[in-house]
Amino acid sequence: MGDKVKYGVIGLGWFGEQHCDTLMGIPHVELTALCTRTEKRLKALGRKFKVKKLYTDYNDMLADPDIDAVSITTMWDQHAKPTLAAIKAKKHVFLEKPMASTMKDCNAIVAAAKKSRKYFMVGHICRFNPRYAKAKEEIAAGKIGKIVSMYARRNIPGWVTEDILNKIGPIIGDGVHDTDLMLWYSGAKVKSVYAQAVDVRRKKYPDLGWTMYRFNTGAIGVLEDVWFLPEKTPFQIDERMEIIGTEGSIHIQEVHPNLSISSKETGWHCPDTTYWPEIRGQVWGALREELSYFNLCVLEGRKPSVISPEESRAAVEACLAAEKSAKTGKVVKL
Repeated sequence: MGDKVKYGVIGLGWFGEQHCDTLMGIPHVELTALCTRTEKRLKALGRKFKVKKLYTDYNDMLADPDIDAVSITTMWDQHAKPTLAAIKAKKHVFLEKPMASTMKDCNAIVAAAKKSRKYFMVGHICRFNPRYAKAKEEIAAGKIGKIVSMYARRNIPGWVTEDILNKIGPIIGDGVHDTDLMLWYSGAKVKSVYAQAVDVRRKKYPDLGWTMYRFNTGAIGVLEDVWFLPEKTPFQIDERMEIIGTEGSIHIQEVHPNLSISSKETGWHCPDTTYWPEIRGQVWGALREELSYFNLCVLEGRKPSVISPEESRAAVEACLAAEKSAKTGKVVKL
């Protein structure tokens, strides 16, 4: 392997390209191969990233013995087949969240990952956001006592989701982040779920969803996921979280006031400073942190420990139950 992990990316949509941009700036990674079914897109990104090994079939990529590890950045309902194939091909696998679109697929992925001698990790990026990571340390240190209430907001403008809503909905698409954080912070399991959704634009999935969890510890968690903020919203995400315990509380503000810019062209706008900001020609932030962490684990031969496959599966299970509740109007028990 040498001093760099030879890396491939399967799935070259917007976020697959974001992975490539980020990987290019990590010194211990060599972006070696790209894969997508769309040849025009494949050739364009091959030129952009100066990658020569280009594939339209991920099985051909996975047969290349030079490749040590891969990102799976296909759509969530197309995660299982390339992930299982990559594990079978003895590659280290970084899979974007959510793990999969069904519990059957999640169970198959977890089972395959447990049998593999290679490393597997799902990209729950919020665990690499320093504010959420610090909150976890404070909770683990007992600073706020026993958690009794959690609330999370993760709202984005409608223009961002115009096409996405035909592929995935807000409860699983964004709610999976905060569901995972709530499970991580509380160490609890979801006992029951009640959710409601509102459909504005008549896409495949509704525009917004609210979810209430009851945990087996007695705590309550509420998720607000609105994918329909006004078009002129000056920021791409309104993200907040509060965790209330018996002896204290934690409040996280990950929203526009941290950097606001006014210009003639755009008026007020608030660029991302957390997840994948581009600074000095490179991508920094939480995405770089988690991809760097995963590849360091591969390079140094240590199993990733920030999140387990089972934890990622639990977040999907809760969100799928919430989507079922929103459709039926009934409480879903787990």
